[in-house]
Amino acid sequence: MEEIKIACYLSPECASEESLHKNINSALTAEKINATVVIHRIDEDEAVALGLSGSPSVFINSKELQPQGIVGFS
Repeated sequence: MEEIKIACYLSPECASEESLHKNINSALTAEKINATVVIHRIDEDEAVALGLSGSPSVFINSKELQPQGIVGFS
């Protein structure tokens, strides 16, 4: 089975980090999946350079999961 890597990008003002951790951990536990989870706190310039569309932005194995179709990073 392929190793699962979850990368999360949050703005410095994003208050979702605690909920994000809880939701990811609950999903991984429920599905009995091991994954590497990395949280990145980045500023707007970094978000634009990476092409991110929101905060939090969540990628699983380099594919954007959430958000999709939203413009701007806040």
